[in-house]
Amino acid sequence: MSVDHSEQERTIRAGEHGTRVSGPKVLVAGASIAGPALAHWLRRRGAEVTVVERAPELRPGGQAVDARGVAREVIRRMGLDAAVRAACTDTAGAHTVDADGKVLETFRADDDGGDGFIADIEILRGDLSRVLYDDTRDGVEYIFGDRIAELAQDADGVDVVFAGGDRRRFDLVIGADGLHSELRAMAFGPHDRFLRHLGHVLAFYSVPNEFGLDRWLLEYQDHESGRSALLRPIQDAARAMAMFYLPSADFDVDHRDVTAQKRLLRERMAGLGWLVPDILAHLEDTPDFYLDQVAQVVMDRWSSGRVALLGDAAFSSSPMSGQGTGLALVGAYLLAGELAAAGWDPDAGFAHYEARMRSFVEANQEIGQLNARSRDVPGPDTDPQPDFTSAWFTELVGRAINGVELPDYAGVPDSVTSAGSPVASSAKP
Repeated sequence: MSVDHSEQERTIRAGEHGTRVSGPKVLVAGASIAGPALAHWLRRRGAEVTVVERAPELRPGGQAVDARGVAREVIRRMGLDAAVRAACTDTAGAHTVDADGKVLETFRADDDGGDGFIADIEILRGDLSRVLYDDTRDGVEYIFGDRIAELAQDADGVDVVFAGGDRRRFDLVIGADGLHSELRAMAFGPHDRFLRHLGHVLAFYSVPNEFGLDRWLLEYQDHESGRSALLRPIQDAARAMAMFYLPSADFDVDHRDVTAQKRLLRERMAGLGWLVPDILAHLEDTPDFYLDQVAQVVMDRWSSGRVALLGDAAFSSSPMSGQGTGLALVGAYLLAGELAAAGWDPDAGFAHYEARMRSFVEANQEIGQLNARSRDVPGPDTDPQPDFTSAWFTELVGRAINGVELPDYAGVPDSVTSAGSPVASSAKP
């Protein structure tokens, strides 16, 4: 059935400053975190940026994400430290509890200089996405409710056909469209070539805060079954975010089939105890349910010609690493910086981006694998539990948080004020 694209629900926000910058035209797929972060840096470096997002609008809520170490420095260089901190969850720390709610262990947000289990900067994914969008929407074209349907590249550019029917040409195309990246499948091959399932499933959704949460995350783990349930506070004190981890080596539910996902969660979490029955009672009326496999993306290359990948689309480290957002923010800074430093030559720019990021990504993916292994149900065929108190693990964590250089890119164009902060936006909410 044909669709009149003019009747589709879609939103376009173009630059409102009257003139376009005279730089390369870059299309970014995905408007969660990696995409708008990249748009920020591309625009500052002089590119003309379009972001396309298949959802009709920004997606609110979502999992709490963290910024540690070098990622906090990227936020500072973006001039967004105050805006990000104002939107943070303000979580004081975390308690692990037993089935009766007795506290077993406590982690504070100021542990390890704010880079511990609960990070100093912790924010809901949707709230960070909103901060990044508000920062960029005046100088970046956003297209919601559409997606890339076809692309064909040559030596000079990339021809793109959008699902809504538009045809446009860009100098570069970047996929920042997540774990199940459509652009990655289109330009690099099917998902199963790159996805590495870590044997667990993650689910989360918001619930009424009828549990008395006050700035403290609660986690209950059943080590015999490998299942766990969490409740965490969010800025809206009337609600809380519920999360579940469960082992599932045979995960085969469509990531878009919400009905099947909810059925799987009910079946797999039955009989867990603690507050789980009360949490599951809100499963059908929650507005923001999410469930997917805990997986990583492992690729030999993150670019092909004039097309490249960023964030989870290129190098998902999984939620088990706690560093997916950090990788996206740092990757956006380096990708835009290296492209501009290379005079927008994709071969050189993409190669330098990959060279700077690769070891940082690998350290974070190792963290994710170890944390997933620590949740495995003990058995005769399982690997030994990792020793998180060892010196080698401490060294690994250091590389995963701070193990990448952020060049100043002296001499590379940067549209900042004389005071060193980004050009002010005149956007209204």
